[in-house]
Amino acid sequence: MSKLYYMPTKVIMGNGCIAANSGLLADMGKKALIVTGRHSAKANGSLVDVIAVLNANKQEYVIFDSVMANPTIECAYAGAAFARENSADFVIAIGGGSPMDAAKAMALLARQDIREEDLFSGVYSGDVLPMAFVPTTAGTGSEVTQYSILTNHKAETKTSIASPVIFPKLAFLDARYMEGLSYTTTINTAIDALSHSVEGMLSNRASTISDSLAMESIRLIASCFESLKNRSLTREQRESLLYASTLAGMVIANTGTTAVHAMGYSLTYYKDIDHGRANGLLLAAFLGFVEKSLPDRVRTILSGMKLSAVKEFSSVLEDLLGEKESISMDEKIK
Repeated sequence: MSKLYYMPTKVIMGNGCIAANSGLLADMGKKALIVTGRHSAKANGSLVDVIAVLNANKQEYVIFDSVMANPTIECAYAGAAFARENSADFVIAIGGGSPMDAAKAMALLARQDIREEDLFSGVYSGDVLPMAFVPTTAGTGSEVTQYSILTNHKAETKTSIASPVIFPKLAFLDARYMEGLSYTTTINTAIDALSHSVEGMLSNRASTISDSLAMESIRLIASCFESLKNRSLTREQRESLLYASTLAGMVIANTGTTAVHAMGYSLTYYKDIDHGRANGLLLAAFLGFVEKSLPDRVRTILSGMKLSAVKEFSSVLEDLLGEKESISMDEKIK
């Protein structure tokens, strides 16, 4: 069977990696559109570091900081218009999955006149603003994928732009920006990354390369289970989670996700449950379901977590997620 692995993003890792590789940003363009949320990039130091490098490079910049959690189609079009109005010729996204996913759509829409009804068609030219991403959570892996996930109110769910033209050019991984991250967000994003790797291994598009990346990601995240549960992560463990998240992103860039993500989007849209948490609420039951037809595959996944049964995995997730949300029978039927 023919298999393909493709991941064109250059990944730079380590403390202070943005400043240490300032020349890479200098080559991106003359004026940056910085895409971020309202607060976290300012609080964790990532925005300061990026601006310092741009100033040293004598590059101009404008900031679009109106990205909300679960960014909308409308947000993407607004950011693209802002980029055009300010003649930005490249994009820097700073934050979690929301700013990064929104930035990809903005980079596309800033250069291409695409009607909203055609946004998810998959038909795009290669004319896209080049992008550099700075993830400040360890979960989404968006810094190394070709997906832009947007809230689609017309469809009452999240919908994905998926095209190799929106792979970021650069990704800077610096775990220092996660040191002040709340444990609620840290756990939700870690589970999201874990879900990516587990789902990638269950995909029909899985390959030996994606499996290798997935198993390493699973191993790293599982090594932090106890510290996540006890809220006692070290800086080294934060680095491991960030690395694992990027590996998981590389996995789904080639395999896609499964029904876990599709079902989780409804929990996020209708119940306002964080994306990673939504995946976590579903993942163990899905793994148990798949075990009936793919027992060896599930056994391999569990072995990466040093677990022997899906029931043990379910207990781990219950410890991390705490009390679960309730869903009425009427909601289930709908």
